[in-house]
Amino acid sequence: MPDLDFAVLGAEAVPFCVVPTLAVRLRVTNAGPEPIQGVSLECQVRIEAARRRYDVAEQERLRDLFGEPALWSRTMRSLLWCHLQAGVPPFTDSTDVFLHLPCTFDFNVQATRYLDALGQGEVPLLLLFSGSVFYADATGRLQMERIPWSREASYRLPVAAWREVIDRYYPNSAWLCLRKDVFDRLAAYKVKRTIPDWDGVLEALLEAAQEAYPR
Repeated sequence: MPDLDFAVLGAEAVPFCVVPTLAVRLRVTNAGPEPIQGVSLECQVRIEAARRRYDVAEQERLRDLFGEPALWSRTMRSLLWCHLQAGVPPFTDSTDVFLHLPCTFDFNVQATRYLDALGQGEVPLLLLFSGSVFYADATGRLQMERIPWSREASYRLPVAAWREVIDRYYPNSAWLCLRKDVFDRLAAYKVKRTIPDWDGVLEALLEAAQEAYPR
């Protein structure tokens, strides 16, 4: 019976994708005797936020997600990044495949807010695997086994790798998703005051708020 193990070897930005993408190089090893005919692989990628230290600036930016740092032992939790699927071609002992990890810049997504708050260092990731393994038994008949839920791999992704791919696609930019009624009010404000761009709208509102509530 196949006995698969997984290890992450590295990650790098994928150029010229439709969306920002990291290619995670995954080594798949088979400790069983049967040659593998193929694997329909599923992977859940999670951020293990509690498995790293944070400097003062990072702690301030992460209050939005986890509250006051003094409470993080109770409030800091694992964050889902994404679900991935990949096909693994036939192999005998081991093979390498690439998992394409999308990097959304939507700040309504908790993983994006977490990653953007980090200044340097590494992101502790946990990859949880499932899926189906196809192999031929001693008689040559095709068989299928499910990958046990216990199969996983850890990887410490450099923050610089994530920031590189984001800066390549969205240099000096950020995305905000607003309710339609809020957007309509901002659009009306923009037109009424003949402000040429959205940066100007937000700057005007921030300046007005600072004047009303000076620190």
